[in-house]
Amino acid sequence: MSAGNLRLDTSFSWIQQWKMLRIFVILAANMLDQRVLFHYNGHGVPKPTSNGEIWVFNKSYTQYIPLPITDLDSWLKAPSIYVFDCSAAGIIVKAFLERLDWSSTSSASSQKDCILLAACEAHQTLPQSAEFPADVFTACLTTPIKMALHWFCKRTLLCGSLDHSLIDKIPGRQNDRKTILGELNWIFTAITDTIAWNVLPRDVFQRLFRQDLLVASLFRNFLLAERIMRSANCSPVSYPLLPPTHQHHMWDAWDMAAEICLSKLPQLIDDPNAEFQPSPFFTEQLTAFEVWLDHGSEDKKPPEQLPIVLQVLLSQSHRFRALVLLGRFLDMGPWAVDLALSVGIFPYVLKLLPTNTIELRQILVFIWTKILSLDKSCQVDLVKDGGHTYFIRFLDSLDAFPEQRAMAAFVIAVIVDGHRMGQEACMNAGLIDVCLRHLQPENLHAQTEPLLLQWLCLCLGKLWEDFPEAQLLGLQTNAPETVICLLSEPRPEVRAAAVFALGNLTTLSNCPDDDSDDDEKVKAEINVVRSLLQISSDGSPLVRSEVAIALTHFALGHNKNLKSVAAEYWKPQSKSLLKSLPSLANINNPSNVYSPNNILQGSIGPVLRVGSDSGAAGRDGHISTSSPIAASSIMHGSPQSDDSSQHSDSGILLRENASNGGLSYTRSRPVDNVIYSQFISTMCSVSKDPDPRIATIGWRALTLIGVEQVAMKSTRFNSGGLHRGETSASTFGMAHSSSWRDMNSGSNSMKFMTPPVSPPQHDYLLLGLRRVCSMEFGQHPINSPDGFANLLLSSATGPSNAELKKLPESTIYNWSCGHFSRPLLTASDDNEETNARREERERIALDFITKCQRSSCKITSQIASWDTRFELGTKAALLLPFSPIVVAADENEKISVWNYDDAQPVNSFHNHKLSDRGLSKLLLINELDECLLLAASSDGNVRIWKNFACKGGQKLVTAFSSVQGHRAAGRSIVIDWQQQSCYLYASGDMSSILVWDLDKEQLLNTIPSSADSAISALSASQVRSGYFAAGFADGSVRIYDVCSPDRPVYVARPHAPRTEKVVGIGFQPGFDPYEIVSASQAGDIQFLDVRMAAEPYLTIEAHRGSLTALAVHRHAPVVASSAKQMIKVFSLEGEQLRIIRYLPSFMGQRTGSVNCLSFHPYKSLLAAGAGHNALVSIYAEENYK
Repeated sequence: MSAGNLRLDTSFSWIQQWKMLRIFVILAANMLDQRVLFHYNGHGVPKPTSNGEIWVFNKSYTQYIPLPITDLDSWLKAPSIYVFDCSAAGIIVKAFLERLDWSSTSSASSQKDCILLAACEAHQTLPQSAEFPADVFTACLTTPIKMALHWFCKRTLLCGSLDHSLIDKIPGRQNDRKTILGELNWIFTAITDTIAWNVLPRDVFQRLFRQDLLVASLFRNFLLAERIMRSANCSPVSYPLLPPTHQHHMWDAWDMAAEICLSKLPQLIDDPNAEFQPSPFFTEQLTAFEVWLDHGSEDKKPPEQLPIVLQVLLSQSHRFRALVLLGRFLDMGPWAVDLALSVGIFPYVLKLLPTNTIELRQILVFIWTKILSLDKSCQVDLVKDGGHTYFIRFLDSLDAFPEQRAMAAFVIAVIVDGHRMGQEACMNAGLIDVCLRHLQPENLHAQTEPLLLQWLCLCLGKLWEDFPEAQLLGLQTNAPETVICLLSEPRPEVRAAAVFALGNLTTLSNCPDDDSDDDEKVKAEINVVRSLLQISSDGSPLVRSEVAIALTHFALGHNKNLKSVAAEYWKPQSKSLLKSLPSLANINNPSNVYSPNNILQGSIGPVLRVGSDSGAAGRDGHISTSSPIAASSIMHGSPQSDDSSQHSDSGILLRENASNGGLSYTRSRPVDNVIYSQFISTMCSVSKDPDPRIATIGWRALTLIGVEQVAMKSTRFNSGGLHRGETSASTFGMAHSSSWRDMNSGSNSMKFMTPPVSPPQHDYLLLGLRRVCSMEFGQHPINSPDGFANLLLSSATGPSNAELKKLPESTIYNWSCGHFSRPLLTASDDNEETNARREERERIALDFITKCQRSSCKITSQIASWDTRFELGTKAALLLPFSPIVVAADENEKISVWNYDDAQPVNSFHNHKLSDRGLSKLLLINELDECLLLAASSDGNVRIWKNFACKGGQKLVTAFSSVQGHRAAGRSIVIDWQQQSCYLYASGDMSSILVWDLDKEQLLNTIPSSADSAISALSASQVRSGYFAAGFADGSVRIYDVCSPDRPVYVARPHAPRTEKVVGIGFQPGFDPYEIVSASQAGDIQFLDVRMAAEPYLTIEAHRGSLTALAVHRHAPVVASSAKQMIKVFSLEGEQLRIIRYLPSFMGQRTGSVNCLSFHPYKSLLAAGAGHNALVSIYAEENYK
């Protein structure tokens, strides 16, 4: 009698009931929590009683003794397995179930731990045929292979030619798959697992076939017993109850395998040296699985061969093919990973980790990537079995492709995510050195896969997260200097991941103000924060969000110091105020790139330095904000111009000399004072970010240091705060997109066809946002001797637990994980649909262009007129290329969408709900794909919308400040978009033109305008990348090339001597980027050719002054201009084609001057809107349909 199998055969056992009790009690005590198997073989004894009693023999004399099931269950306790091989065994199962139902001591867990297997139902008798052994049920459970072959032998065509006694002589061992007996056992296991997985609920399959080897073996054999005994009119019973499986079609596969085995058996027995030929079963099943992969999907029935695929992983001959097919299956989506986990993939692939074959290593990394993208809990077993070292070695291997190494970095990041044992194991395995070695600046040029850089940073960030020992080790290995170099990478995901890593590296403690802090740690943290401040104005909201979060955590740790510096601004003894804070980019960096030494050793300037020499300041006593970094060829962060020193939007006023009142915090480090001052200035700007999520984070940081409290109180004493009648934007009526950048592509180059992706949203991002006005930070003395300083100093305590809970959490890691849950091996259906839609639109556009170029372009008839109900008139309007939609906006930045064919409104929404409003321009992005609407505000903020033509479906894709760091006077921002280069050009009353690469979401360059007047019009060439024209307020025209940013490539003064400002400028239609059209406020239109002299070759005196708008058709040879209520249309030869009077009145309302004109991109349609009424009119040719 073994501890795991107590078999009481009443045909031979003669024991008394008390003896049984003693044995059971001792056995249950020795088994502890292990499962006990009770096997009752009751042949030759009476049937169980109706009360559920089984019969045993008296030891002393022939007598049947009844044993109640209740006693048996109380002796063995849970967990136990009961096997009853006797007639009417179903009565016993029924008695057990009744006991489980009424017993007050039984719980749900104990019911699950109780397993019952019975040979037949309550009314059935065991078979008594010579075809079966007397204990056929027991034979199926104990010797399934031989029993299955004996039963099959009598039903196969081979029965007449086969000696049945050979079945008992089958050569080999059951655990050796290279022998015929071992292979049969392997096939039997695969088939029974497949049947069970396809018919059982997932939780039942896991409990019976994956959690306990003994239970799994018994239930596999039970499926065979059901098949054999049902052929003898007996129906085995089980608890848990299983559905019928005896007719499952996979038994046909077993019969074929058995027949092949029986046909080979005589030869193998006669010739022991005969070569063993493996069965084709597994090869055929893999082929069937491959066929399913070619045609299957989530909506179809799951592949029934999946359990067989896992069994094949145990064979070296089939392993590689099985892994490749399994990888293809897992790549189909999270649903496929969930199915594989339900089959029990985890222990199989865990055993394969020690393999050294490069092909297997690569596919194993892919499979583990897919598993961990869905189930993070596997991290514990991976660390326990030392699996983390496998992935670290793979990450460090240069033989693998960068995309595969990025997957290894992802797996490691999951292992250390919130798992201290994983963090310690990976740190001890040298993960920091491995990651930093591949992030070294000298290696970056060899890295062609941004995804690898991204995940190396995320891996480091997760290792450092809340792990001081790893943070200290990272600082000792100069990790900040290495990671900082990535802050200028082209891909925003890499920049955001680098910020995430730096943020987690420098959260050394919650109280760095304490004297016990190590100065070196704090200095390292300050240096990192300095680099983060420089990219706080990055073009990507993903990057800015991570910067804002990292800086908020910095505010938490440096709470006292920041409050002390903020309090210093309010000291009443400060009688003179310095101008605004120095530029964040004004750090000496002659190399124009991120150099750790330059960043860490750069001079910030004398602001707030005690006893500083005022002579160090720039011209006129101001701190110069011009920097060589502004002219670099690759730019990002905060662009600066030399006029920003006088028009800074920092919102912080500093004292000129701080010698009369020292800053009151524990350690006096002058460089820290500057960083704290810059921090406050930066967070004030962040709190006014055009993206409301980021603005909320910035406001949270200001709240932590108490500036928010002072700002709100100051509005009571000074009108310089929020103006009367202004309401703070507490809510934002906009839905946010989660599809800004598509990371499915693993390449670094990406066309700007698919809109980039913003991170997932959290509830805290929907909290109220209160604006911080720069005027709120002036000096406002109150009754207290020290003014508002006391408010800050009195609250200079550590943050409360409630504040800690409200700290924003990073989103870049979770968002980046989503990349690996999407298909990586094949192009998604979405890409196919996008390509098909693009091809169709290209065909339609070409047809429109052909018709447009052949038409007379005599736009004469008004086909639609739309009352937009704008309060301040129409500021901008544009026509969509492939649908009868016009989009218009007013000065309050209300955007309305209208269908001019049906004369029905489509959608209406506000660009934002801040009080500071004013629209500059509307533009369309990605016309041939998913069309996006770019709305540029007069303050330079740019917001891009998707689904804007769906009622209530508009989603904010991205938002950023196109002129961050510049303060254009008169709110005269001008902007234009160039599709083929993905460049956005922005300028105004400033000395520079900013070139943004929206593919990289990064400032590409800051080009000096080389003029003394403001830029009043911009136009980008649609046929030559990086080529654009600018019109100036002095009437001059210049053309620039991004490839030659030092000076314009063409300069002319076509509107002299009247020197009226250029109202509109554009490139003439066609493929020639050298001919432009310019119109001035004086009313003249000039045609210029860059290849000729600076003088225009054609002049049109279109209007007698007060010209308000110019529109140049992209493909048709026609231009239009407006003045007051008159619109004139001209050919490129100067012929006046039509004069349109813009509705003198409409229902008695007064009509203002036309101030916006816009041609349809591919048709002869013209939209016009006036500045003092709400009408938008659309004009077309006479034969328009």
